[in-house]
Amino acid sequence: MFPNIVERLRGTPARLEERTRGIPAAVITRRWEGAWSIQENVGHLLDLETLWMARVRDLETGKPELTEADLTNRRTWEGNHNEASLEDILKSFRNAREELVRKLDTADESLIERTAKHARLGKAMRLIDHAFFVAEHDDHHLARITQLKHMWTPNDP
Repeated sequence: MFPNIVERLRGTPARLEERTRGIPAAVITRRWEGAWSIQENVGHLLDLETLWMARVRDLETGKPELTEADLTNRRTWEGNHNEASLEDILKSFRNAREELVRKLDTADESLIERTAKHARLGKAMRLIDHAFFVAEHDDHHLARITQLKHMWTPNDP
């Protein structure tokens, strides 16, 4: 299953690009009911690439516990993603994700089977579990982007 999960991760940049294509900037940066805009959801995925890579490094170095996430998502809330260029965010995400996928593609069996504790979940995770966690997180935000996209109609200003 590990190669299948890595393929999901490899495909996220293209899926993001496809989901956000053709939406006017005024719509893509609109917050709905105080929640993140489409562009902020994309920025959030970029923000977390450093965490995902840090957790791979934790496993590589044999740390007993994975790097903890900031559950307040301060980096995204303060990231001013709506002020940035969507194209730049997407490009940066693609580059970061390619780096993560390269790391996963070259993982040997011992790294794939090594475990470290996920503090919030309170359980040991292998590299495949981490990759699956990332893929599920990606899909959550892709689904949210799709939901927000459906709230917009081409007649909206």
